[in-house]
Amino acid sequence: MMKSTGVVRAIDMLGRLVMPAELRRQLHLSEGDQIEFLVDGDRVILQKYLSGCIFCGNTTDIIHFKDKPVCAACQKLLADDLAKLQGKG
Repeated sequence: MMKSTGVVRAIDMLGRLVMPAELRRQLHLSEGDQIEFLVDGDRVILQKYLSGCIFCGNTTDIIHFKDKPVCAACQKLLADDLAKLQGKG
């Protein structure tokens, strides 16, 4: 269920919108976090962008390997497959 925060902001001449500090704290957003824009009819929804695993799309237990997100389950599958290839499994 959506609720109003009571905060209204104007878009500036460059198309920027400032998110209030109180809202950023409430949503655990920090400088540098990426925000995803979703559209639902005539509504724009902002949410923290969670990059999913490049193999399965999972968004939990993610590490970044060479700047690519990989989940714990796929990490294990990769390690198992590598061990088999190397004759250790």
